[in-house]
Amino acid sequence: MSSTDQASFDLVDQPWIPVRMRDGATTELSLVEVVTRAHEVATLSGDLPTQDLALVRLLLAILHRAWDGPGDLDEWERLWRAERLPTGPVVDYLDRHRDRFDLLHPETPFFQVAELRTGKGETSELSKLIADVPNGRPFFTTRLGGELSLSYAEAARWVVHCQSYDPSGIKSGAVGDDRVKGGRGYPIGTGWCGRLGGVLPEGGTLRETLLLNLIPRRADTPSRTHADDLPVWERSPQGPTVRDDPEPSGPVDLYTWQARRVRLVADGGRVRRVLISNGDRLEPQNRHRLEPHSLWRRSKAQEKQRRNNDTVYMPTPHDPKRAIWRGLEALLPGAITADQRAEAADRLTAGVLDWVAELTEEGVLRSDFGVRVRTIGMTYDPKGSITEEVTDDALGLRSELLRRGAQHLVGLTRECVKASEKAAYALGTLALNLAQAAGKAPPPKSGMPDDGDLNRAIELAYAELDGPFREWLSGLGPDTDPVTAEAGWHRTANDVVWRLGQELHERAPDVAWAGRTVNDRLLTAAHAADRFAKALRQALPQARAAERAAASA
Repeated sequence: MSSTDQASFDLVDQPWIPVRMRDGATTELSLVEVVTRAHEVATLSGDLPTQDLALVRLLLAILHRAWDGPGDLDEWERLWRAERLPTGPVVDYLDRHRDRFDLLHPETPFFQVAELRTGKGETSELSKLIADVPNGRPFFTTRLGGELSLSYAEAARWVVHCQSYDPSGIKSGAVGDDRVKGGRGYPIGTGWCGRLGGVLPEGGTLRETLLLNLIPRRADTPSRTHADDLPVWERSPQGPTVRDDPEPSGPVDLYTWQARRVRLVADGGRVRRVLISNGDRLEPQNRHRLEPHSLWRRSKAQEKQRRNNDTVYMPTPHDPKRAIWRGLEALLPGAITADQRAEAADRLTAGVLDWVAELTEEGVLRSDFGVRVRTIGMTYDPKGSITEEVTDDALGLRSELLRRGAQHLVGLTRECVKASEKAAYALGTLALNLAQAAGKAPPPKSGMPDDGDLNRAIELAYAELDGPFREWLSGLGPDTDPVTAEAGWHRTANDVVWRLGQELHERAPDVAWAGRTVNDRLLTAAHAADRFAKALRQALPQARAAERAAASA
């Protein structure tokens, strides 16, 4: 650090967390301010969606430790009924650990190792730290021109993000780390959150969001009562070596898991360089009892490898090409029946959604309380060494839909998603049939039809159904009649997909009306239209049922 640099950047009092206020204004707040004013804040507004989740988890770790809880449902309900978060204990807690929240502290810099170095004293450009600058693909950067540098506030956010989402791959070999070979630290996997299918329930304010994710200590999860479930700032300062206890002691430990050893290099009042080395490796198997912010799936392949008859659950990453509502069933606690809640369940929803379900069942949350379920994730190349895409999607739901006893609503949404998929496929088949009627030949040597037209039309259908389905879903609540709601969605989906089909039909070339012989049968645009109409009726039968009932009345 040069002599012109300030000696401290205290995250407790210095603004660094980006937020959007309820009036729409954006600003940065310190740790004390973000808790004190959480009822005035609409949401976090990080540089990337993944930064939002990483920062929420940091705040949750602080609240759990500052309040030593909440201990049970009653204590949580008192927090929920209050207009503001009780900030006195938080201020006192942060003051006790202030040195560990100083980004530039000479001995214990926040989320860093003060004396981290390589054998040759190298450091790296900040493209290693900033996730919107994939290595080798600088044209994706949002920071074009000149040498990259960061304000201290920006650097603090990216250090938190790095510990959560840093790609795997070869890292700088730190002196003192006995895993280093030839000056290199070989891959140990991505940051912990990079392995998750992140799920974040949000309320109308940051206060509500934090509380919805603040799960009390529970008797059925002994790890939550462990006195050693500590965040990194309550542990002994970490050097370049791995920590003595390689297993996480609870969710708070996971929220601040140090997957990397980091040292920022400041000069001239800004951060200019960084050193990132391997930190603590963490395997993902069976962390579902500690990790509440992810979906999980049973892995029979992992079970075969273990050969000890143990059930193995793995985090379920999000598919960035698939809208959240198309995988809605995986999010709903009520989609897991009593039988499925056994150890051998094929999938598990996120613990935070189970918690919202419990709050609704206990009457703490109104059944029509609006919850925004947000899915956040980062995808990497097959080796996990390059950031490829960030996933961020959200659905507005009433909490009734998350209640385990809401089987009627869960079944309704499941069937309507399936009906939508069938309707989208009907449109795709129409596009394929029209292309074949116009004489479009299959790819050389394959003998199979080109499914490019089919897939493009299916994706078009999903894109057009997306907004209407989200709006329909947000209206489902305790007073919903499933029969009426299903008929309503069938009519809406039918109108959308039928219109798209008409547009495809009208654009068909003249040659398609004469048709071609396909599989020894004549196929024309008229044939394609008839098949489409039949397929759509089968996909969305309730759309026609209402019309028939009205006609017979």
